[in-house]
Amino acid sequence: MLTNLTIALDMMGGDYGPRSSIPAAVQAVNANTNLRLILCGNQQVILKELEALDSVSHPRLIIRHCSEVVTNACEPASAVRSKKDSSMRVALDLVKSGEAQACVSSGNTGALFFMAHYVLKMLPGVKRPALISAVPTERKNPVYLLDLGANVHCDAQTLYQFGIMGSVVAGQALGCDNPRVSLLNIGSEDIKGHEGIKQAAQLMQQCEYLNYTGYSEGSDIFSGKADVIVCEGFVGNVALKTCEGIAKLIMHKLTKALHKHFLYKSLAFLLRPVIKKLYKRVNPDQYNGASLVGLRGIVVKSHGNASPKAFHAAIDEAAREVERQLPEKIAAIFEQTHPTTK
Repeated sequence: MLTNLTIALDMMGGDYGPRSSIPAAVQAVNANTNLRLILCGNQQVILKELEALDSVSHPRLIIRHCSEVVTNACEPASAVRSKKDSSMRVALDLVKSGEAQACVSSGNTGALFFMAHYVLKMLPGVKRPALISAVPTERKNPVYLLDLGANVHCDAQTLYQFGIMGSVVAGQALGCDNPRVSLLNIGSEDIKGHEGIKQAAQLMQQCEYLNYTGYSEGSDIFSGKADVIVCEGFVGNVALKTCEGIAKLIMHKLTKALHKHFLYKSLAFLLRPVIKKLYKRVNPDQYNGASLVGLRGIVVKSHGNASPKAFHAAIDEAAREVERQLPEKIAAIFEQTHPTTK
């Protein structure tokens, strides 16, 4: 574990802003004594929230005042040009300067994508960054799904590169040397899918680095048949949010059913440890924190409606990525697989 870890937080982004990010920051530094957080945002607002938590004088919570905020209504290109003192931009600048080793934001996804691309730049050989996150499966290990919305449409070369980056992420996270990589498609047969998917499949099959296992359908996401599933951002974002909605629906229906009759309530009391374990397994909060991979720095995107617990999970994910040195690992693989791009 790193003994000197600094992460910059965009405190003003998301639906709840400091009401969610401040409690999460306090929880994170209390849980990890090696962690130092730079809180980027309106100093007066941040201090007010810290006072409510009796944490104003915490030695590992440093406030960096920012006069601007990137709202959900901001156009990405406009945010890059005109929001240079926003909490999002300052957090990214801290990563670029080396003052922070990673940044976390629950703000405008499009603006974060454009701004991170502009500030941090791409790793050599990488065409586009991608959002990647873990999704629970039937088995012990999760599956890593990308892209989750950074790129609505992708050509074959981009999907192929996503497979390489996803393989690096899964390999580091799961501790395996040869992660199984699959392409999300409308069927498992080779003839299925549009031309771009078919071309991406050919590129993956020809790559010695990738353990490409073929196509996956939507119903395969939770099966654990693959360690990495690659798709376009539009498809991935819909798939992820559908997964989260299903998890919430299952828990809602189960809770409602168990409280409907006295007999069921008694059964619920007996099954409480099992239900808590199930909820912990499928609760989307623990999987919050999609990594924007392919950049020359670590950026983690939290859900816009993240609770303090979920935002804390995103901070933890950023810390793990710093320890795994993901940008350096991805760059090393791209030197091998893309030798002509420097």
